[in-house]
Amino acid sequence: MFTTRPELAGTFGMVASTHWLASATGMAVLEDGGNAFDAAVAAGFVLQVAEPHLCGPAGQVPGLFVTADDPTPRALAAQGPSPAGATAAHFAALGLDLIPGSGLLPATVPGAWDGWLLLLRDYGTKSLRSVLSYAIGYARNGVPLVPRVGDTIRAVSRLFTEHWPTSAALWLPGGKPASGLHRNPALADTWERLLREAESVSGREAQLDAGRRAWSQGFVAEAIEEFSRTAFRDDSGRDHAGLLTGDDLASWSASYEEPVSVDVGDWRLVKMGGWTQGPALLQQALLLHGFRDELSYVDGIPSERTVHLAVEAAKLAFADREAWYGDTDVPLDVLLSASYTDSRRALITETASPDLRPGDARGPARLPAILDSLRGVHAESGATGEPTVGPQGQTRGDTVHLDVADAAGNLVSLTPSGGWLQSSPTIPSLGFCLDSRGQMFWLEQGLPNSLAPRKRPRITLSPSLALHDGVPALAFGTPGGDQQDQWQLCFWLAHTYGGLNLQESIDAPAWHTTAFPSSFYPRSWNPRELVVESRLGQSTVDALRARGHEVVDAGEWALGRLSAVSRTNGLLRAAANARGMQGYAVGR
Repeated sequence: MFTTRPELAGTFGMVASTHWLASATGMAVLEDGGNAFDAAVAAGFVLQVAEPHLCGPAGQVPGLFVTADDPTPRALAAQGPSPAGATAAHFAALGLDLIPGSGLLPATVPGAWDGWLLLLRDYGTKSLRSVLSYAIGYARNGVPLVPRVGDTIRAVSRLFTEHWPTSAALWLPGGKPASGLHRNPALADTWERLLREAESVSGREAQLDAGRRAWSQGFVAEAIEEFSRTAFRDDSGRDHAGLLTGDDLASWSASYEEPVSVDVGDWRLVKMGGWTQGPALLQQALLLHGFRDELSYVDGIPSERTVHLAVEAAKLAFADREAWYGDTDVPLDVLLSASYTDSRRALITETASPDLRPGDARGPARLPAILDSLRGVHAESGATGEPTVGPQGQTRGDTVHLDVADAAGNLVSLTPSGGWLQSSPTIPSLGFCLDSRGQMFWLEQGLPNSLAPRKRPRITLSPSLALHDGVPALAFGTPGGDQQDQWQLCFWLAHTYGGLNLQESIDAPAWHTTAFPSSFYPRSWNPRELVVESRLGQSTVDALRARGHEVVDAGEWALGRLSAVSRTNGLLRAAANARGMQGYAVGR
């Protein structure tokens, strides 16, 4: 079958990401003697400069990994919690029934810096200066901006000029959207100061810990608290000050967690825990394994039956996400059990379901009371936090992803996000803005994902690992908000059931449904909507419509930004998405 690029193969190392500069940076670190963790950290910092509309220094980074010495998957949990002052009562006093998707109110504790440095300290080999130097160079000397950065700035230019002057100063030089070679000297200065404070002590690990403290207990935390006291416009249409304080930053640090996994045939699929949406992919995989004899691909194209079954499985899994997932005690033992899966699979029929149907995993399921009023709602403001994919499949910004494998056997999958240039006003002394991840909480109390002080939002960020016959073999993921664990399902089905290689699986036609509430303001959903790439074929599209799906044609190449690396018997492989024309895999 046709592929946009070759599937790469080699024995030394592989890096795949959503931007060629990050992939090349990661490979440069491997060539310089670094391991997969060194490469991932360096690439992650470069992504903050190269894709500033998709991730930033004050964002977050969840990850999954195995090491050469230990095949047991571990999770990096670098999503900061809500501020201590983030109470439902505070938002009620402001007259809000949803947390805005932009501005200072939805900011959570920045997690990316601490997470990257923790990962580098414990599993990398390089110094902070050596891995951060690439990103500092691009911030200081300029990075070539992809056109989508300008498109994003253009979409929010009025907001910047009228309400966020510090963002206008950085991203609208001369009143026009930044383009070409763009410099961010304030960010370079921030990183250089963090390095100086880190290097005031001796020893690699001690320096990394000093660098973490310089952020969370030093000048960065002080600048964030001071800036958060000013009110700025958000997409509620009003001005609000933020809630983050220096104490919020000082009281949190990134950590490691045990991930969750399920066995699907010869594979073990691994995801982040139930405080993320990650287990939704596990639920979908289990549901569809029961239909494995009905899943088929011809010349890289899934059958209409395959797409229908996948969509209906997604509706069930994401309904459970809405009812049961959150930073609380999630009943994954039930949700991933064989008996529960069998009972849910029986709900899948020959026609498209119009209903949001969570299961009774721990007593009767409860959904947010506001849901009916959010059907078909569209954002009115230019700042929409993480605008994922619109009805026609257009992407205005979301997230980044990277995967790394080295010859020693280290395997890493990471999905950094947050702190997009359009999420909140730029803090001028730091050269970056805060994230808006708090919009993912519900203000209604008593739900797993209800807002509470110092609680993590239920994030959509969802890296993936998989073991084959017990051996770590595959790392993959994609940006895309709520679509991440649907587009990853497309990849999973193509690779494990369709027999397609990594690049063929990424290039295969993708789809997703919006038949459950969005995680992002204004939390809209469309019960029967199914967005597809037209390469599925007109006969398939017609058959899906006949089943009751309200099919939206997104175009030929519109959905997903997947990347993947694999390791089998010492042979390394990699592939990356051509959609958007900036993701690349490199390796040898």
